[in-house]
Amino acid sequence: MNRLCPVLLLGFILQVPAVFAADWLTFGHDPQRSGWAFAENQLSLQNVSGLSLKWKVPLKNEPKSLTALTVPVVASNITTAQGVKTLVFVAGSSNHLFALDAETGTAIWTRTFDTLTVPKNEDMWLCPQGINATPTIDKTGGIIYAIGLDGRLYGLDLGTGKVRFGPIQFVPPFSKNWSLNLVDGVIYTSISQGCGSAQSGLYSIDVRNPFRPFVRVLLVSERGHAGIWGRGGPVIGADRRVYGMTGDGEFDPANQRYGSSVIAASLTDLELKDYFAPLNWRDVNKYDWDIGCTSPVWFAHRGRTLLAGGGKEGVVYLMDATELGGKDHHTPLFTTPRLGNDEDSFQGTGIWGGLSAWQDEKGDSWVYVPMWGPVSKKSPKFPNTNGPNPNGSIMAFKVATGADARPVLEPAWISGDFKVPEPVVIANGVVFALSNGENVNQTREGGVIFAPKQTMLNDSQRKENTERAVLYALDAKTGKVLYQSGNAIDTWVHFSGLALANGQVYAVDSNSQVYCFGLKAK
Repeated sequence: MNRLCPVLLLGFILQVPAVFAADWLTFGHDPQRSGWAFAENQLSLQNVSGLSLKWKVPLKNEPKSLTALTVPVVASNITTAQGVKTLVFVAGSSNHLFALDAETGTAIWTRTFDTLTVPKNEDMWLCPQGINATPTIDKTGGIIYAIGLDGRLYGLDLGTGKVRFGPIQFVPPFSKNWSLNLVDGVIYTSISQGCGSAQSGLYSIDVRNPFRPFVRVLLVSERGHAGIWGRGGPVIGADRRVYGMTGDGEFDPANQRYGSSVIAASLTDLELKDYFAPLNWRDVNKYDWDIGCTSPVWFAHRGRTLLAGGGKEGVVYLMDATELGGKDHHTPLFTTPRLGNDEDSFQGTGIWGGLSAWQDEKGDSWVYVPMWGPVSKKSPKFPNTNGPNPNGSIMAFKVATGADARPVLEPAWISGDFKVPEPVVIANGVVFALSNGENVNQTREGGVIFAPKQTMLNDSQRKENTERAVLYALDAKTGKVLYQSGNAIDTWVHFSGLALANGQVYAVDSNSQVYCFGLKAK
């Protein structure tokens, strides 16, 4: 088991109270979206091969287009009518929130949100018009926060499901909003795709006084362009800045347009403080290589604060969190060669979802990248390889020191085949990764933006040619497979992820089922 001294953990735990660290209160475990369950004390390199499916539970939630359930969040020592329990929470796309007993999967309570609003358009996979944002938990206050399909924010009691905050209008109805983040009594989300005529950007609401909630917005473009649609939504560093990566859209800082950029805003008032745009941002727009499809990860490394992110083009940017793009806003600390997407495609290749980060027992920092599609011919060689990977892979990098004393990303290992990988989570030297099995094609003709014709696939067509999702456990330093779930998960899942708490790993599927994997009882 890898045990780390408090100094090494500093960059990750400043905003996660130690008493709650074994819980999984938000997407990616912490506000920085590290994916690192640093307080996990049950699963390890030595025993993870003994994982098995403990339970699976179907929930009464009608999927909307490709979406069904959000990524789970977990809180322990919750007082319920059935006693003190660890609870697993998932939101359902059709306006539900479920609390399940972590031991058995039994429903402890269910809440269906009210809505008096009717969408103007039909659901489709770009705009499913249902709950999309992973909820977040205020453990101290005993509240879980979730956005209903009509854009209202609810705060529900963890143990009973009773409404304790709101509902208050937070974002436009039927907008496509992403995983909630919570720091200092303020909830954050991001918006993309222009669904419900919503404007792209960062949104926050102060929930400390339920009688005087205050909403702030930082828009990044006109209309629905430049959306922030990484799985993790807003990323919040221990430096008290909010970060997001934006999608295709005009880059014109003089007129407050920040398409194809990485932005940093102040935590309290969402004022823009810094930005980075790659030098080839025109090509990123031209070929639809969104970097907005990925959430960056914030982490500390040997006295520096860093941000790492990438997008469909298939390159990773390593940035100094204090000065994202240098003096000219176009020069990060380090940029990898192209790692994927030699096809120059806008669908199913490149980096999607979100990056993750971990520090080992020596204080070395590792960054994990979910790569969709085959490896680029321009990619650097990985010292450790783990078999063919035509559909996708996990790529692992160590943060090293370059010739100019700047941090660089040094290739460490690449996994075998994933169709396709979601953002990983890490505990005690083990990487847990989900191959989601979905059909990533968006058009009939392929993903080259200049194809003579582009026929967008409908929901039914997107559900064809899918495979079962598979949970893997990999050695965090070599990528060696330590466990894989086989046929335990019944079907595929779209735009999802994992949660890990108290020796158990949680996943969901497109049939609105929740899965719990854990060690067999001795």
